[in-house]
Amino acid sequence: MSQVTAFFDVDCTLLRCNSGSRWLAYLRRNHEISTWNAVRASAWLLRYKLALIDMERVTTIAVADMRGDSEAELADKTRRWVEAEILDEVAPIGRERIAWHKAQGHLTAILTTSTPYVAEPLADHLGIEHILCTRLEVDAGRFRGTHVRPACFGSGKVYWAERFAGERAVDLDASWFYTDSYSDLPMLERVGVRRVVNPDPRLRRHARRAGWDIEEW
Repeated sequence: MSQVTAFFDVDCTLLRCNSGSRWLAYLRRNHEISTWNAVRASAWLLRYKLALIDMERVTTIAVADMRGDSEAELADKTRRWVEAEILDEVAPIGRERIAWHKAQGHLTAILTTSTPYVAEPLADHLGIEHILCTRLEVDAGRFRGTHVRPACFGSGKVYWAERFAGERAVDLDASWFYTDSYSDLPMLERVGVRRVVNPDPRLRRHARRAGWDIEEW
């Protein structure tokens, strides 16, 4: 018997903020990022919000800067940051939807461009069983400066969702996806039940043309 899964995007969907912007602000506040890298990251975030970014290229560049860094140190720092600054940003309606899907016997999964260092503490807090995200390659506890391709973005989300579905006998045509971003259009069109939440301008226009319901969390 096939399973149904509820997939949830993170930024501006489960969360009432963009965690990438908040992480950048944290790094700048603690003087852990150079001015050049901060400006570059801000430009990437703007293009991301406009769904005008080549995420595979950006991820390749960003992750290369992490080569040789300790995975354990980043995971610990990020978890402490998520607990201090991000968990309070979870949308109450998002919590309700997770509980509803669990009551229906559905699997729940985070489906995000973020890395596991943000997604895992959030999933633990919300009781979400599965995480599909952009993963970085590690060797002997240190980052190799590369990521597992494709990045979990755009059509990459469909790739990882289909792989997940094949491994767990999930029926994507009966499954759900919640997101705010136009870049997630491929995944919205892949599932049977799409939920447009707090949409960016491009997704709002598309949803209206397509007759999709729009929710504000």
